[in-house]
Amino acid sequence: MLGKANAMPMIAVRDIDRARQFYGETLGLSTSDEMGGEILSVKSGETVISVYRSEFAGTNKATALTFAVEDIEAEIGDLKDKGIFFEHYDMPGLERRGDLYMAEGMKTAWFKDPDGNILSLFEGQLA
Repeated sequence: MLGKANAMPMIAVRDIDRARQFYGETLGLSTSDEMGGEILSVKSGETVISVYRSEFAGTNKATALTFAVEDIEAEIGDLKDKGIFFEHYDMPGLERRGDLYMAEGMKTAWFKDPDGNILSLFEGQLA
């Protein structure tokens, strides 16, 4: 059944134009308009993310999307240079060092898009 189907991440936003600027210009991802501009396709690596307009944008209190990166400190620096602020959470088992959270074999950091969707950077092994 679904084990052979590709899954597509979707992120709700209030303003497609603002999302295009954030995901395309600020984060440096490739974007293209779909369905007459109602959907913004965003490509990160081989993953295509569908960004769509919704009045419920930003209401998720959990991480919506994680970017697996090779050098998290460099990515944090680049994003901070572009005006991105990083979120700080009380995370048992993780040691906070500035905007970075660490545990054995992994590093992570969280930030938000303009609609409040929580995004993260992750360096390390998942399993």
